[in-house]
Amino acid sequence: MTQTNTSGDPIATRPGSVPSEPAGGARAWLVWGVAVGGYFLAMLHRNGLGVAALEAQERFDVGPALLSLLPMLQLLVYVLLQVPSGLLADRLGPRYALVIGMGAMVGGACLFALAPGVEAAVAGRFLIGLGDALVFLNVIRLAALWFPRERYALVSGLTGVVGGTGQVASVAPLAWALEGMGWVAAFLATAGLTALMAVLVLLIVRDRPAGAAGRSTVAEPMPVWAALGEALRARGPRIGMAHHAAVMAPFTMMMVLWGYPFLVGGLGLSEGAAALTLTGLAAGGLWIAPFAGVVIGRWPNARVWLGLTLGTSLSAGLLLLVLWPGGAPTGAGIAVLALTALGQTLAPTVSFDFARDGIPVSRTGVASGLVNMAGFSTAVLCTVLAGAVLQVLPESPTSFQWAFVPICLTTLCATVVLWRLVLRRR
Repeated sequence: MTQTNTSGDPIATRPGSVPSEPAGGARAWLVWGVAVGGYFLAMLHRNGLGVAALEAQERFDVGPALLSLLPMLQLLVYVLLQVPSGLLADRLGPRYALVIGMGAMVGGACLFALAPGVEAAVAGRFLIGLGDALVFLNVIRLAALWFPRERYALVSGLTGVVGGTGQVASVAPLAWALEGMGWVAAFLATAGLTALMAVLVLLIVRDRPAGAAGRSTVAEPMPVWAALGEALRARGPRIGMAHHAAVMAPFTMMMVLWGYPFLVGGLGLSEGAAALTLTGLAAGGLWIAPFAGVVIGRWPNARVWLGLTLGTSLSAGLLLLVLWPGGAPTGAGIAVLALTALGQTLAPTVSFDFARDGIPVSRTGVASGLVNMAGFSTAVLCTVLAGAVLQVLPESPTSFQWAFVPICLTTLCATVVLWRLVLRRR
């Protein structure tokens, strides 16, 4: 049975259940719980350099400019490997792809811990980025293979919550480990935890429920361009790409680099208040994602209006931030940042639910990879452009308004594309 939204758009609905629809249950939650534990550790590896930045600068005898390239390189590797990782996930199935990803992170963490110079450290961060690229996609694939369709948005949202929690909560334990155990022991400990999680994945995770006939988890071999063409021809992945670029990228850019400097240099907060504000914004809205997932599971058309509302609100907020004469006041600036944090929190719930529309369950890896790539590539591009703008402008509160013009434009353009894709009739 096919439904339409008020615009007559058939993409906004999901297909009816079929006899092979998975039932979910305790076993499904156990499989997902072990896999998402690997995603939590991936977030620990991804954010570890931020905690260790000052010690890394001294250990590798590099300046801040060169050191700043390490997290950007890791994020760039993550972005560029999204589609290849999706193809690998579709070919191998989520269980073995997860193990490969965690193995790459173990190797990267060990190399980073023992690196005698910056060259080996760069190689270590490359391996960590490679493993990170594989983990999230396969947690999402397990959700598609183990849970009924109406729970997919909920599980995607919970996956995002675990990732956000890892982003916030991993800072203090790693900082404590660096202070109490030292550089080598701290990063080797993270490698050991990741290796243990890889063993748990091998022991507990299976690609699909026992007896799930007709639900192949491994795609038939398919040329790269054919797989990309299949994903891009379906409107669901294209809507997910536009949504992810519009609502996920702004706060990701803030968390990666520019949120803290903006709060201090642009809004005039103290360093302690800026750190507390950024952490609070990142953690404050995490509870909303599971609620949104439940709503979307029961009323699939809600994701359309939620996605459009988020994209439009973020575009308006960033325009306000950029165009406010003399620089936005503190309250308005923090309010816009809070809106971007809400967008990042809800992005996995909505974007990856759209990505499943029109794609066989055995080939959702490529579609999910394209959606993830759209959001993160936008974030990386706008982070670099903001740095370039700030480099040439004299330091002032209004310099951040110019620096945020790129993210404002990309959010606005992605939102326009989102409206057009959603409202256009077939």
